[in-house]
Amino acid sequence: MAFIALIVGMGDSSLEGSCHSPLPGAGVRGAPRRGGRALEPRDDVEVLIVANEPVTPEQFPSLRLVANFGVGYDRLGVGALRECGVAVTNTPGVLDAATADLTWALILAVRRRVVEGDRRVRAGEWRASWAEGFLAEELTGSTLGIVGLGRIGSAVARRAEAFDVRVLSTRRHEGTPLDELLAQSDIVTIHTPLAPETHGLFDARRLTLLNDGACLINTARGEIVEEDALVRELVSGRIRAGLDVFAHEPRVPEELFQLPNVVLTPHLGSATRQTREAMTRIVVDNILAFERGDPLVTPVKAGV
Repeated sequence: MAFIALIVGMGDSSLEGSCHSPLPGAGVRGAPRRGGRALEPRDDVEVLIVANEPVTPEQFPSLRLVANFGVGYDRLGVGALRECGVAVTNTPGVLDAATADLTWALILAVRRRVVEGDRRVRAGEWRASWAEGFLAEELTGSTLGIVGLGRIGSAVARRAEAFDVRVLSTRRHEGTPLDELLAQSDIVTIHTPLAPETHGLFDARRLTLLNDGACLINTARGEIVEEDALVRELVSGRIRAGLDVFAHEPRVPEELFQLPNVVLTPHLGSATRQTREAMTRIVVDNILAFERGDPLVTPVKAGV
């Protein structure tokens, strides 16, 4: 069976190349988005490979499968795709370790002021044998609040044992109530998926519940936090943050660029060689299953 697969909006051209050899019956093409412009309609595309990009099924009348390169699929429009008879897959389970590791990298960088220290050395501001007056906070004995105890949140919790921290967690309506968790935690890390009920979950009121000097980590979705309210808190210097995701990527609020109390990374959660290879393998396996008419390996069942 021959079919056309279109890779949409991915800057990493290695994905396109890696899909060619395992898909001998397919014509694989890349279609990067530039400047937010919509894709040109095509009536020959049966498979789209996307990284949580919005998909308009009317532009692709032959479309039968959207293979999402990632776990989160909140921007795809799964409900509309399903109404058009289009199946959706994602790549769960293979990026848990990478995202959990990055979470702890951000916790350590923020809590121990690693990036600030790096900047001081590079600027020639370190002039004594000890970094006098440059004190940070230890992890041992602190309280870590995990919001969302799914696969990634659980991986973060397992790593917490090595740092001898107290762990609080909340998942939907289980565990420590969210407001209580925020008030008790020295570090809060977000691992809940973006859904209508979690959009803006961390609003201005909830952010004020964080203790002075508390650290907020977000490797989930930027839209879960009310970004303007977070910027105000960070500009005030009352709290610290490690942010890998933002509400309007790739745009980052300019007010954050010069702040010493925030560490910024460009959505690196799954950005390891091992994880991206595993994600590519799942995408290819789903497309091969589709080609054979077999059940999809990791179908998305929720209608978001």
